[in-house]
Amino acid sequence: MPKLKIAALVDDRPVKMTVELAAHVHRDLHVYADVLAKQTGQAVEPAKLIGPMLARFMATDRAFAKSKRQARSSPPEE
Repeated sequence: MPKLKIAALVDDRPVKMTVELAAHVHRDLHVYADVLAKQTGQAVEPAKLIGPMLARFMATDRAFAKSKRQARSSPPEE
């Protein structure tokens, strides 16, 4: 079985949000949770995957990382 990009979930202080997902994304999220549960041996709630997936996506988006660095180094506008 190939190794997934998301590993076991880290227990972190959550912020509650409401999101709408396309039906096919919701179905795939459940399939991903099932595969991850088989790999890690622990049950995974599909909704808890959204945060780590978004974090992974943003961490690997070079344009976002560059923009984030520029925003931090820019002095505040007055």
